[in-house]
Amino acid sequence: MIPDRLRSARLVALFLLGALGFNAPPLAGVSLPGTVLGLPLPYVYLFTVWALLILAIALAVRPKRGE
Repeated sequence: MIPDRLRSARLVALFLLGALGFNAPPLAGVSLPGTVLGLPLPYVYLFTVWALLILAIALAVRPKRGE
């Protein structure tokens, strides 16, 4: 079982990474003219960061096998 303190620390770290990922400097870096599979680069960046953040949160809060 993951202690609640460790789980809380992981969630705080994921929040900070998410805030950093959606902040102005990274977004300014990807606001270039270009496409990925026909989609504008900023949209691809935003949805990729969003999906990875959801996946990381799901992995952080899920119980281990046998709990």
